[in-house]
Amino acid sequence: MTNIVNHWIGGKTAEGASGTYGPVTNPATGEVTTKVAFASVDEVDAAVAAAKEAYLTWGQSSLAQRTSILFTFRALLDAHRDEIAELITAEHGKVHSDALGEVARGLEIVDLACGISVQLKGELSTQVATRVDVASIRQPLGVVAGITPFNFPAMVPLWMFPLAIACGNTFVLKPSEKDPSAAVKLAELLSEAGLPDGVFNVVHGDKVAVDRLLEHPDVQAVSFVGSTPIARYIHTTASAHGKRVQALGGAKNHMLVLPDADLDAAADAAVSAAYGSAGERCMAISAVVAVGAVGDTLVEKIRERAEKIKIGPGTDPSSEMGPLITKAHRDKVASYVEGAAAEGCEVVLDGTGYTVEGHENGHWIGLSLLDRVPTGAKAYRDEIFGPVLCVLRAETYEEGVALINASPFGNGTAIFTRDGGAARRFQLEIEAGMVGVNVPIPVPVGYHSFGGWKDSLFGDHHIYGNDGTHFYTRGKVVTTRWPDPADAPAGVDLGFPRNH
Repeated sequence: MTNIVNHWIGGKTAEGASGTYGPVTNPATGEVTTKVAFASVDEVDAAVAAAKEAYLTWGQSSLAQRTSILFTFRALLDAHRDEIAELITAEHGKVHSDALGEVARGLEIVDLACGISVQLKGELSTQVATRVDVASIRQPLGVVAGITPFNFPAMVPLWMFPLAIACGNTFVLKPSEKDPSAAVKLAELLSEAGLPDGVFNVVHGDKVAVDRLLEHPDVQAVSFVGSTPIARYIHTTASAHGKRVQALGGAKNHMLVLPDADLDAAADAAVSAAYGSAGERCMAISAVVAVGAVGDTLVEKIRERAEKIKIGPGTDPSSEMGPLITKAHRDKVASYVEGAAAEGCEVVLDGTGYTVEGHENGHWIGLSLLDRVPTGAKAYRDEIFGPVLCVLRAETYEEGVALINASPFGNGTAIFTRDGGAARRFQLEIEAGMVGVNVPIPVPVGYHSFGGWKDSLFGDHHIYGNDGTHFYTRGKVVTTRWPDPADAPAGVDLGFPRNH
C-alpha cells in the first residue's frame, strides 16, 4: 500500500483537498513508495491563516516559554534522530551515517535557538541628554516562510525554523516534494514538545504553493535554499511583493591545491567532499585546481581512492555512497560525463554505466573524474549536483585564484597548503562566502553564519548565526524622557531637537 504524506496545518494533519499528488520514490529501488499531497492556493492560505492567528499570542510569549519548548524539542529530536535518518535514506537515498550527520548539524541550530535570549538582548544608553534614555530592541516579523531543497530534507529546515520561532515568529515550511516525510516528522515532534498549534505549519507542493507563499500579503519574509535560477526567481518575486528575502543559490566549489600541500590529505579531502552524498551537496567540492607540477600525482591519488568507494543502498551499513534522487537527475548528471571528452576533458573515471545487483532499477551512477577540464566545458560551467569531480591545472597561485574568482558562483572554497602566508592571502583574496584552510567543506558551526557571494546568494543576510537572528527580527529604537516633578515646563520649541 502506498503511503500518503499530507500537510500539517494548525497543529494537525490536513489531508490534501486539491486532489493533486506527487510521487515519492525510493532512489535505491526506483519504486514509488509514497504519494505527497500538493497544496492548492486555498491550502497555502489556510496554513498562513493558522500561522497569523498563532502569532497573536506566540509573538507576545516570553523568551522563557519559547526556549523551554525548544529545549524539549531538542531532546525529542535527539531521541528520534535514527528514525528521521531512516526517513531521509528511504526518500533521498543517502547512506544512514550521512543522514545521521545531517540531523546532527541541524541540532546545532536548535542549540543556538535554545540560547536565543542572549542573541535578542537589547541595548540601553542612559542619560544621552538630560533625563533622556535610548533603548534598542529587536522584535519578530510575524509570519515567515521557508522553501527548502531535497538534498537536506531535515537539516536545511532546521537551519531556518528554530531561530524563526525562537525570535517570536510563526512559520510555514514548503519542503521538497521529493522527500517530504522528514519535515512532517519535525512538525510532529514540535507538537509533542508543546509548541502551540499554528506556530509551525507544513505545506507540500510545487510552483503553485511556492508562488502563493511569495505573493501572500501576510508572509513577511522568505528563506530559500536551492539552485541559482530558482534563488534569483524567489528573490525577485518575493522582494517585488515587499518581503524580506534570503535566497541561497547554487555553487561550483573549488579546492586549490598548492605544490607544498600534503597530497594524500588533499586527495582524501577531494574524494570525501566531491562524492559524499553522491555529490548532492551545495558545499560539495566539484572542482580541484592543481597548481604547478602536482596535478598528475594528485589525480592518480584521487583515482585510487575513488575506485574503492562502495556504492549501494543507504540501508546497507557497508555502503559509502547511495543513489541519486531521481532517474531524471541521474540521467542529467550522466550527460555531463558522456559529453566531456568532446569538450576537451580527459575522462579518468566514467561512472555512468554503474548499477547495483538486485537493485537494477535504482538511480545509480558511479564516481566520475575528469582531468584537464577547460573552463568552457559544461561540466565545469554548470552545477552538476552529482558525483563528478573536475580537475583543472594552474601554473601559479595567482593563476589559480584568478580562475576561481572568475566563477559566477561564490559559495565555498578551500586551499590545501602548508604555507601560512599563502593561506592568509587566499582567505583575503578569494571571492567566496565560506573559506576552508585544509578543510574541504567549510560549513560554519551554528553560531557563525552560512552563505555565499555572487550568484550563490540573493539578499543581504546569510542563514543562521547572527545573520539568522537579524533576518527574523527587526530593530526598534525607543527614546524616553521622565521629567523631574520640579522641572519647569519646557515650552514650545519648533527648532530641530538637540541633545543637551
